[in-house]
Amino acid sequence: MTVTARRLQRGAEVRFPVITHLTARMLSVNILDAATRLAAQCFLTAIPLLFVFGSFAPQGVQNQLLSSVRAVFGLEGAANDQLEQVYQSGTESLQEATGVVGSLMVVLSATAVSRAMQRLCRRAWAIPKGGMKVAPWRWFVWIVVWLAVLVVQAPLRDGFGTGLWLGVPLTLLCQTALWWWSQHLLLGGAVRWPPLLPGAVLTAFAVTALSVGAQFYMPAALNRTLAEYGSLGLVFTFLSWLIVVCAAVAVSITVGAVLAQETHLAHRLGSPPARLGE
Repeated sequence: MTVTARRLQRGAEVRFPVITHLTARMLSVNILDAATRLAAQCFLTAIPLLFVFGSFAPQGVQNQLLSSVRAVFGLEGAANDQLEQVYQSGTESLQEATGVVGSLMVVLSATAVSRAMQRLCRRAWAIPKGGMKVAPWRWFVWIVVWLAVLVVQAPLRDGFGTGLWLGVPLTLLCQTALWWWSQHLLLGGAVRWPPLLPGAVLTAFAVTALSVGAQFYMPAALNRTLAEYGSLGLVFTFLSWLIVVCAAVAVSITVGAVLAQETHLAHRLGSPPARLGE
């Protein structure tokens, strides 16, 4: 049986070489490790940035941010009450505790997410470490745009009042544009725009599907773990969901890069030749 499986594997590799290239690229990216690192950076640095941003933002922006966080994670019941309590009761105290210097440190720390995403994109496209130079300002721009997109998620997902029938396509288009631009920005233009499109589309579909699924899974999971384990349960549930989302992003960008380089799309998109990254 083992011999037959190996024969089938070799046959598939000969007939579909993209499978071999995709497997090698997945191993090079180290999907699980990359997703875990990215999720940890999001949890440790990006989430504190949300609280600091919300504490200094005008009331209208703060309310919009709360609505968007609810929409993204499907917060209901006790979990939603905890989120509102943190924002409503801790805004002034958080401003006093952080101050200007502390807020700047939070922003600087948040660029760890940008750097982690940059490493993921570089490995997905098999670009050696010395194969590109990215100015640090790109990390800050990516964080600012990410915050802006997050703030508008609630009306976007609701189709600006029309419902999911328009909200889902709008979210899909927004995510495609975001991930297309994100790859180009964080790779410093090392890859032209057209080859980046397959990965952006795949990532947009994956993130949108997970965001819809979150509306059904996250409310019950968050409220159950909150009731059983308290705030610690919320931490584990959020972190687990972030790992799933980051894994989907890592797989989608990597698959998109391989499809753009190793299939008939390479000629049409003008993709760079595949290289063995470091």
